[in-house]
Amino acid sequence: MTVYFIGAGPGAADLITVRGQRLIERCQTCLYAGSIMPDDLLSLCPADAKIVDTGPLTLEQIVEELATADGKGHDVARLHSGDPSLYSALAEQCRRLDALGIGYEIVPGVPAFAAAAAALNRELTVPGVAQTVTLTRIATLSTAMPPGEDLPTLAQSGGTLVLHLAAAQIDTIVEQLRTGGYKPETPSAVVAFASWPQQITLRGTLETIADQMREAAITKTAVIIIGNVLNAEGFKDSYLYSKARRAKGQH
Repeated sequence: MTVYFIGAGPGAADLITVRGQRLIERCQTCLYAGSIMPDDLLSLCPADAKIVDTGPLTLEQIVEELATADGKGHDVARLHSGDPSLYSALAEQCRRLDALGIGYEIVPGVPAFAAAAAALNRELTVPGVAQTVTLTRIATLSTAMPPGEDLPTLAQSGGTLVLHLAAAQIDTIVEQLRTGGYKPETPSAVVAFASWPQQITLRGTLETIADQMREAAITKTAVIIIGNVLNAEGFKDSYLYSKARRAKGQH
């Protein structure tokens, strides 16, 4: 028996990996993360599969479900939105499975920030503009941020900043990023429900984005992106595919 932690993608049912889809289709137990999981994806489960919404469950109850499936010899599809490596409570689940001697495997998925960048038709790393992407959040009703990971400190890098789980705190975000050095005119964007039919895309600046979000009533399930890559123009082409690199025989 194996627990498969599967990245279910950002929302659209067809943005799951082939491996993830095949596992969902054969696992006798499926645990999924509440209302952010599309019905089309859950319909892939076997007709007789036990399907559990983990939204109202505690960590202990989730692990109990996994242990029960293990006792029955059932493989488990444990679905997480986006990719399990980001904000999925994966580490604490794996720690408990290790203690119980239950085997598991991690199947990567399309992260929400990648779907948001695609919705904006933008690359998050542009030559000469930004080559660093910082993925972060802010502390609200969740675990406190570690020392040195506050927004004013992270903003000092000046690269592309991507915030998850933070839409309801946009005013605080804007204030802290300006404290850290981002200018009011810094290009900013928000993608809510990336890849879902109800997707909303906003483009503005650090000065305007909060008002735009209020007007659109966006308070959750959104990715916030800040950085000059969003308006990048006139930048030099990448050296990777340049004639100069070919001339030097660097293939």
